[in-house]
Amino acid sequence: MSAARRFVVNIDGGSSGNPGPSASAVVIRTEDDGTAVHEQGYYLGRTTNNVAEYYALVIALEELLILRAESAVVRSDSELLVKQMMGEYRVKNPALKFLHARAKRLASAIERFEIVHVPREENKDADRLAGVAIREAKKLAPPDTGDE
Repeated sequence: MSAARRFVVNIDGGSSGNPGPSASAVVIRTEDDGTAVHEQGYYLGRTTNNVAEYYALVIALEELLILRAESAVVRSDSELLVKQMMGEYRVKNPALKFLHARAKRLASAIERFEIVHVPREENKDADRLAGVAIREAKKLAPPDTGDE
C-alpha cells in the first residue's frame, strides 16, 4: 500500500441553534507527512448538528474516493456518529438513517477504513472551518424582516 494513498481525516459538523444554520467541515491529510490535501467548510442551510456531522463524514468519504484512498482513519468528536458507524448504537432518527447508510456504503469502498472518537480539542481545524462556513453564510443572508 503506497503512502500516498493513506490519509488521516478530521471531520466536524456544527449548528448555530439546533436546528439552525449549519455547516460541515473536512480536513484530509496524508498519513506519512501530514500534508493537507483537502480543507473545506460546507454551509448546509438549516439543519441539526447531528445531520451536519453525518454530512461531514459523507463529504469526507466522497473526497477520499476521489483521492483513491487505500487507507483512512477518520477522526470525529461526535461520539454518537462514531458509535453508530461502529454499530454500537442504533440509528433511530429517519434523517440520519439515509446518511448513515450512504456513509457505510462509501466507507466499504476503502480497503482499510477506521473511524475514531477524539476529544474536541483534537479536532480544532475542522471545528474552525465549520464555524467559518456558518459565519460567512450568515453575512450573506438577507435580513430577517419578520414578514412571514
